Amino acid sequence: MKIILTGGAGFIGSCLLEKLNQKGISDILLVDHLDDSPSADKQDLKFRNLAAKKFTDFIDKDDFLKLVVEKKIDKDIDMVIHLGACTSTILDDEPYLLKNNYQYSKELAGWALGHNIPFLYASSAATYGNGEMGFSDEDEITLKLTPLNLYARSKHLFDLWLIENKLLDKVTGFKFFNVYGPNEYHKGEMRSVIAKSYEKIRKEGKIKLFKSYKKEYTDGEQDRDFIYVKDAVEIVDYFIANPQKHGIFNIGTGQARTWNELASALFSALDMEQTIEYIDMPGQLRDRYQYHTQADLNKLRKAGCNYQPSDFNQAVKDYAGFLKEGAYL
Repeated sequence: MKIILTGGAGFIGSCLLEKLNQKGISDILLVDHLDDSPSADKQDLKFRNLAAKKFTDFIDKDDFLKLVVEKKIDKDIDMVIHLGACTSTILDDEPYLLKNNYQYSKELAGWALGHNIPFLYASSAATYGNGEMGFSDEDEITLKLTPLNLYARSKHLFDLWLIENKLLDKVTGFKFFNVYGPNEYHKGEMRSVIAKSYEKIRKEGKIKLFKSYKKEYTDGEQDRDFIYVKDAVEIVDYFIANPQKHGIFNIGTGQARTWNELASALFSALDMEQTIEYIDMPGQLRDRYQYHTQADLNKLRKAGCNYQPSDFNQAVKDYAGFLKEGAYL
């Protein structure tokens, strides 16, 4: 099986690469960019995501897109898995996000569909905005969504482009909810709270969580559908094995957990007494902040994917083991 995997050195991409290798699939062209991180150290962390993994070649994302546009990419490909994107929810460079996330996706999807190559891609649960429309991945709901930040808007625009051009019966999209786990070390401030808090808890004995600015939620009771990257990869693998399954699907657990629950799980994993400090939320986030997310998995189940995610506390404990050892998946 020959695969093009964009974002292959990134968080979910490198974990998916590990899964593919476990299945004996190594004829993979990786596409990514190793210079996005603000420091050489973080670039090295991203490069380490590829250690001991098998693939046939690596191409910089900009060079790859140029080859696609110039029709110089080998068409003898079994599948394109497009996970590459800028995932910063606080970046205010709209032209860059539109070019990197939206236009890039259109070019690559057009090329793949033009050659009848299965196209799988990453959308995002960030497209659900404040959740007023719920979290159903049915197309009629997607058309009504209002994202809260430019990153989410760039992902949403591609979803809309596929719907409006009646292409969803030919592609498969994944609305990833809050994914956490090994191989996210290079993501800086975009790492999960678990990753960012682990060392601080060990050194300071406490975790910092944002205060709530909505009366419906007390501090730390904002909640998210947290999904372990190992589980997210297993769900994606179902669609790799079943390329005839098309549409946009939520990738989550179907159960929201509060930040306080996450803190409790992490302190338990570290066998430490729980201490939480609630801090002010940066002003730039307050109007863009999602207070609740919970994946509706009905469409996923109807597609035949009945994978059961890991127990939340056990998954956090497992990840804490990776963090303790500085280990990669």
